[in-house]
Amino acid sequence: MRRRVSIVTAVHAPSAPFLAEAHESLCAQELPDGWTWQWVIQQDGETDDVRPYVPDDARVTFRQGRPGGPGVARTMALAHADGAYVKVLDADDQLTPGALARDLTVLEGDPGIGWTTSRVLDLMPDGSTVGFPTDPDDGPIERGVVTEYWVRNGFRAQVHPATLCVRRDLLVALGGWMALPASEDTGLLLALNSVSRGWFSRRVGLLYRKWEGQVTGQAPHVDPAERDARMAVVAARARALAGFGWHAPLTGSPTPATD
Repeated sequence: MRRRVSIVTAVHAPSAPFLAEAHESLCAQELPDGWTWQWVIQQDGETDDVRPYVPDDARVTFRQGRPGGPGVARTMALAHADGAYVKVLDADDQLTPGALARDLTVLEGDPGIGWTTSRVLDLMPDGSTVGFPTDPDDGPIERGVVTEYWVRNGFRAQVHPATLCVRRDLLVALGGWMALPASEDTGLLLALNSVSRGWFSRRVGLLYRKWEGQVTGQAPHVDPAERDARMAVVAARARALAGFGWHAPLTGSPTPATD
């Protein structure tokens, strides 16, 4: 009997060539005793452009589906993700050594923590990295803190949703990622913060690649009208969840997955 963490990745043709480096970063992870990982790669589309880049690894599951954006792809991937915890890894990003072990240590050690995030470095095209001066302190994040900061600071959270690791049952209870053309991961982060305590690690857990073809760098992503609409829906969801007064239950460790 081994326990499993599921890594979920949405991919489309432009980002597929980066899968090899993401896979290398996964293979470099050293997990606690008794743990293993699975990687569920879900293509946002059904073309033939992605499959050639999928690593030949028994721990990797590749699925395709009609286009709907990264949030839809990640949520569809949950059908094949059977781990006790779900870790996000975008196709063009890389985990740093020890990232998964740190996530698992926190989540296994405190059933009152529903999710974890970590420090991020932007990985620039020239190979250099850039950090952020607004990282919070290492430790627990209380309910509502991320949303409050996000509202006060121009809809920018102080923790990065691309580093999220979350209890699978909590993720499913909230419906997965939001049905938005973008900011679907921020919407999930704020929803989680509305109902559950989280955790932030100041140790770098992710290299977030900056490159010309990334979705967040395209013009539609910053269109003011669409952005305002996205932020309105994200904020409304977070307020509604907080207003219901529902808290994620303090449960014991989830049932282990078997190989």
